[in-house]
Amino acid sequence: MPVPMPDINLIALLPEILILLVAMGVLLLTAWSRETTQPLLGLVAMAGVALAGGILLIQTGMTTTTFGGLFVLDPFASAMKLLMLVATLLPLLMSWDYLARHRLDIGEYFVLTLFALLGGMLMASSGDFITLYLGLELMSLSIYVLAAFNRDDPKSNEAGLKYFVLGSMASGLLLYGISLIYGGAGGTGFAAVAQAMGEGGGHAPGIGLRLGVVLVLAGMAFKIAAAPFHMWAPDVYQGAPTSVTAFMAAMPKIAGFAAIYRVLLEPFGPMQSQWGPILQFLAVASLAVGALAAIAQTNIKRMLAYSSIGHVGYALIGLASGTELGFRSVLIYLAIYIFMNLGTFALILVVNNAGVGDEINDYRGLAKKRPLLAFLMAIFMFAMAGIPPLAGFIGKFYVFMAAVKAGMIGLAVTGVLFSAVGAYYYLRVVQRMYFEEAETAFRMEVGLLSRLVIAVSTLAVLYWGLLPGGLIDWAEASIRPLL
Repeated sequence: MPVPMPDINLIALLPEILILLVAMGVLLLTAWSRETTQPLLGLVAMAGVALAGGILLIQTGMTTTTFGGLFVLDPFASAMKLLMLVATLLPLLMSWDYLARHRLDIGEYFVLTLFALLGGMLMASSGDFITLYLGLELMSLSIYVLAAFNRDDPKSNEAGLKYFVLGSMASGLLLYGISLIYGGAGGTGFAAVAQAMGEGGGHAPGIGLRLGVVLVLAGMAFKIAAAPFHMWAPDVYQGAPTSVTAFMAAMPKIAGFAAIYRVLLEPFGPMQSQWGPILQFLAVASLAVGALAAIAQTNIKRMLAYSSIGHVGYALIGLASGTELGFRSVLIYLAIYIFMNLGTFALILVVNNAGVGDEINDYRGLAKKRPLLAFLMAIFMFAMAGIPPLAGFIGKFYVFMAAVKAGMIGLAVTGVLFSAVGAYYYLRVVQRMYFEEAETAFRMEVGLLSRLVIAVSTLAVLYWGLLPGGLIDWAEASIRPLL
């Protein structure tokens, strides 16, 4: 009996193919090139990411599947991959001066970053648990190495090792959950699982299938650093090179939320009454840990690690609502989060390049020495605190509105309360900059690429805070096809 061949449409994979070819090309050129030509490799990598973004813009609106349903291209996948490309390109731009000053091997850095991006893009287009797992592992393994990229720094080595050990455990949970889902549904494809759920005739799924969903959610919660699966984030954020921390704080979270969307909405949409409370618990736990633990932090990178846990909690509120408005609010929040977060890290990198440490007290008196940098840092701190008229307020407003309209008033109130608590540690940075005397000279030069990242992030935070209509329309167009 002939075996049917799956349909193959390489047009749908053009962005992924391009990133793969650029990554392989940079890898080969790294082995053959001299140190004086290695900066050229960074330009090649950035050009590849930008070109992939152009292809994604052309593919906007396309809906197709290929490789027998393993790979899905739709407006949602295109939107999430576009966010990932932005969350990769900006850290690459801001890391240019950092890598040169610390004399790190530039070629390998770009190769690992591109492979991590490729894994995240596969997760966003996954139509099967096998594709999801392969993309997740490709992304995770690359970031493990990036976290320990500064081989001469014991903290960087420790960060990479911790992330690897804990990440391997989370991958095991995810894989075990997938095996239980396969046993309960008889397949790993999202369409096959959805069909098996429909054939249940309205009966509750078996215990194995439900346990599989819980384990998959636990594994994905680790990747987005949602509490109580957040234990790796503070140490890894602090120990990893700052340019890696900036990348790690944005792109993997976009990929993780894209995967959660795929898993919950496509095969397990009928089980919303069961996975909804789990997401509510993860949201509240993340908000609590992020807000309360960040108060005691003295290192700005650790503080931002706990801050990112809190931001994951806000995004989970929208996801837990299970409504179109909730899903749209998550996409809005993630887009705003990228620029708030990366703008902050770009400023931290500028300060690091001047020899200033990562302690919050190191920012004392920055406003008197470098008023423009202090003003921009204050904008990002206010935005992450959700103070209007900045974009952070718009993101939180839509998340809370989605929760209220879904009848989850208690969850929305909890989010508002922890947002008020979180404002304390953001404003503490502003207080150090503006109301305390400087202890350092702050003699720093801001590179052209760093200026570009800071300018783009600032404009996005201000523009979307005042005129969010375009962002809202884009999110609505990207979410609707999944409903």
